[in-house]
Amino acid sequence: MPTFRAPMQSRLDDVDRWAAVERALVLGVVGMGARTADEPTAARLERFRAVPDGAEVWTRDEDGLFHRGVVTGPLRFDASPAAYDADLQQVRDCAWDPEPLPEHRVPAPVAATFRRGGRNFQRIRTMDVG
Repeated sequence: MPTFRAPMQSRLDDVDRWAAVERALVLGVVGMGARTADEPTAARLERFRAVPDGAEVWTRDEDGLFHRGVVTGPLRFDASPAAYDADLQQVRDCAWDPEPLPEHRVPAPVAATFRRGGRNFQRIRTMDVG
């Protein structure tokens, strides 16, 4: 099963950087914002839709701790005001592990993808995380 980095940070600079991560962990979802309707956004959304159920995803919270999850459902749109505010409207159900991990306890390629930075949901191709 493939493994993905899911930073869940809005591409909009006026949105709280950590709001989507916090919301996703509380609600048991993984997702992305898509307030803009352009070709790059549509392409990112299609790639996200194509992620298979059972895929592993990793995110990192404001404290620098890592969270591992497994995608468990299809893409759906969350039209709630809170989802809009966090710019986390395009979501899929995700079973997050109950305990976060410090960087030294996650697979090295996972940590490396987050150290590079960026806001893209992306596949981690440099490893066999499982």
